[in-house]
Amino acid sequence: MTHLLSTTPQPATPEPGQPAPTFAVISGRQVQQALTGRERDLVALVEATYRLHGAGDSVNPPSYFLRFPDRPSARIIALPASIGGSTQVDGVKWISSFPDNVRAGLPRASAVLVLNDHDTGYPFACLESSVISATRTAASAALAADWLSRTRTRPRRVGFFGTGLIARYIHTFLAGTGWTFDAIGVHDVSADSTAGFRGYLRQAGATGQVTVHDSAEDLVRSSDLVVFATVAGRPHVTAPGWFEHNPVVLHVSLRDLAPEILLGAANFVDDVEHCLKADTSPHLVEQRTGNRDFLNGTLYDVMLGRAAPPHDQPVIFSPFGLGVLDLAVGKYVYDRVAGAGELRLIDDFFHDLRRYG
Repeated sequence: MTHLLSTTPQPATPEPGQPAPTFAVISGRQVQQALTGRERDLVALVEATYRLHGAGDSVNPPSYFLRFPDRPSARIIALPASIGGSTQVDGVKWISSFPDNVRAGLPRASAVLVLNDHDTGYPFACLESSVISATRTAASAALAADWLSRTRTRPRRVGFFGTGLIARYIHTFLAGTGWTFDAIGVHDVSADSTAGFRGYLRQAGATGQVTVHDSAEDLVRSSDLVVFATVAGRPHVTAPGWFEHNPVVLHVSLRDLAPEILLGAANFVDDVEHCLKADTSPHLVEQRTGNRDFLNGTLYDVMLGRAAPPHDQPVIFSPFGLGVLDLAVGKYVYDRVAGAGELRLIDDFFHDLRRYG
């Protein structure tokens, strides 16, 4: 049985008369309602979370990959994390990526996020998290586009290489944080995806002339800001010359670019240890060179002024995606739903709380 209640997590205790811990389930509809139209707030939240993480006020261990011999293209990933500051929450995102879903009309990714109480460890909420995951990815990308362009001419031509849900969210967050473009380029191996993305752009009232590029090279060369949002498992863009106009590149899908391209660019990541593993493009560069000298720093370094994007090279941001961002956005959603009195609490989710019965 479920019921609605506005509450904060209650501590677990065996003492008589004390309230039992509560557990809420927050649906995707509630998540989306809590996040829609709040792009500026969410980018600011992601920036604050990066700053907490950079200052060491977080725990963000490696992600854990569950893979399947009979389904080699599929995976499920666990992202455990803990964040301090004013958020004070622990938890884990459990996100699956099944590319074959797209052919069946389902999104590729699905996810849940579990939030744990800072003091007791008791889980107090489970949230649908595909929207949270896309939101934190898009907010991170918009934040990086801003910081990496502050010492350069602000891009006026954006190109989307891959036109799925993540590309849609990134455009939404760019537009929602004040970006306008004279031209929007689109390239995807799927004509249906391209058509769907163009329909989204029309519906969203996107500024700029929209051009569908049959050639990946044309898309890259005609864009000052390039967004890679594909499901590529290995590098497929191999020509450094495509980037000779020195664009800002949001390499969100992490495995599109050959090592030669990164070696001719300035490279920034969200977290060095996380990004240089699992055969990402930066990891392939490290394997080839035996060092990390190609990295210019993290986005946190840019925020602190310890690293600056150059003018005479392509600037590439490769974010692995940090669990602490999911926690921050998830707690934001929880607080908004609780504040509206719309939490769905599960009666008796926790049972037999007395140590000796």
